[in-house]
Order: sequence, then C-alpha cells, then structure tokens
Amino acid sequence: MAPEYAMEGLYSVKSDVFSFGVLLLEIIAGKRNSGFYLSDHGQSLLVYSWKLWCEGECLELVDPILENTYIRSEVIRCIHIGLLCVQEDAIDRPTMSTVVVMLASETMTLPNPNHPAFSVGRKFGKEDESTSKTSKDNISVNEVSMSNVFPR
Repeated sequence: MAPEYAMEGLYSVKSDVFSFGVLLLEIIAGKRNSGFYLSDHGQSLLVYSWKLWCEGECLELVDPILENTYIRSEVIRCIHIGLLCVQEDAIDRPTMSTVVVMLASETMTLPNPNHPAFSVGRKFGKEDESTSKTSKDNISVNEVSMSNVFPR
C-alpha cells in the first residue's frame, strides 16, 4: 500500500505505481512483501532491495529458482524500475505509462531511485541492557505503537 494512502488516506495514480513496484520486486525475489521481515534478513522486501541496490549487489535479490535462466541486464533493469516505483515521495515516482515505456525500451536511461517508503526495517536478535527491561514491561504486538490502558 502506498505510504500516502496508508498514512493520510490520499489516493492518486501514483498509488497504483507504488503497488506495481512492490509486485515487480516480489516477482523477482520470489517472496511476498508481507511477511518478508520474518525471513533471515530482518527487514522488509523494499528495504532489503534498496540495501542490495546501494551495495551494487541487486542480483542477490533474484529468486534462487531462477538461477542461470535470466538475462542479467534485464533483471537489473526491472529491479531499477521497481525501485523507481516504490520511492517514498509520490512526486518522484514515474507514471504507469512511463513505466511501460521503461520496460519496453532497453536504451532509455533511467534516473537514479531515491530510498523506498517505510525504510525503517525491523530489528531482531540481542537487545542491549537499557532497552530489554523496558520492552519486556511494555509489549507491543505490532512493534509500531504502544498503548497504556488506564481505567476511568
């Protein structure tokens, strides 16, 4: 779901572009975005894709089942387009018609993507001493918000 829709209820044609970008990255990775944080990577598919892109290792994203059955340049181009579609700011995302042109053209120069939306990731593993006691006392199911219940 596009961040502007999730956070503010704003819907536009760029919301569909965001969803298409997520779908494209899901197809390449062979994993769904929802639940990806449960994998060994401890972060969302978008964050993981962005991290690999920045490190120049984006082909590590490709589903191992596809090993040796794809053209490297085409997959890198698709990852690039996927990252352009999931940029945090809707203004930076291309339109769907531009995405179609990008996918059809091998010679079109693509702009550099900006970081994707919701690039906060999740932390798993050992906690430091200062936060472990607090987090045990105040448990939040979704790790996003914390509610304190007080009787009236």
